[in-house]
Amino acid sequence: MERVIDRDALADFLRRRREVLRPADVGLPEGARRRTPGLRREEVAQLAGMSTDYYSRLEQSRGANPSEPIVAGLARALRCDLDERDHLYHLAGEVPAPPSGPSRDVPAGVLHLLDRLDDTPAFVVDVKYDILAWNPMAAALLGDPSAWPPRQRNVLWNTFAGPHSPSAMADPQTAAFADECVADLRAAAAQYPEDPGIHELIARLRAVSPEFVRRWERFEVCVRRGSTTKRIDHPAVGELVLECELLEIAGHGQRLVIYGAAPGSPAAEALRLLGVIGTQWMADLAL
Repeated sequence: MERVIDRDALADFLRRRREVLRPADVGLPEGARRRTPGLRREEVAQLAGMSTDYYSRLEQSRGANPSEPIVAGLARALRCDLDERDHLYHLAGEVPAPPSGPSRDVPAGVLHLLDRLDDTPAFVVDVKYDILAWNPMAAALLGDPSAWPPRQRNVLWNTFAGPHSPSAMADPQTAAFADECVADLRAAAAQYPEDPGIHELIARLRAVSPEFVRRWERFEVCVRRGSTTKRIDHPAVGELVLECELLEIAGHGQRLVIYGAAPGSPAAEALRLLGVIGTQWMADLAL
């Protein structure tokens, strides 16, 4: 089928995206005083890996049809989000390929939401359960990920290879959670077959955890969604029974996880107390 390129709309999109970017947005120095806002054409061409002449002709609605690698380079150079990237592909007459892996960049709006949830534990994980962002209440409830080595900031790793994993697996709730997470990881591996982070995590877990291997070799697949009830035995405030909500962050391969409690419940009171003491309980345990 012949490719259909909307040259005028493509030129307009490239021009407008270039004009809203600042050099600092793409890691370039400001340099000499600029006559117009945004990036220069030669800067976009350099970032995209093409000649300035060819890029200029694209902005002028002329020149050779851009290939898929050229379109991909333009999307990277112009810092397009997923929707803008797909739009750019369509304007160029190309079919956008699916993302090769989950994003590690948490959307700014989600980060602002985490900041505003000052009385509710919440954090963001990607599809392989890497912990990408969290608020102080999540650190107070579950431990502070900033104190962990980066390779251990992963829910699955701590479930199967953490210091308390052997005893935790005897708990039916933890065992059921482990079942669901491994089935979920298999779905993620199929969704992002080229993601090196997923392959590395699977290899690391297979090397250290027979419990993971046993579940992985069941070949079960299940994407975790919706809400569940979680029982957490906290060393400072005791047992909490919380509602855990998983909210998809569309287009990023990420989920927002929120722990809540019914107003007036013992768990709500425990969360209120936890908000007061914060992560001080961890320092107390070290004394």
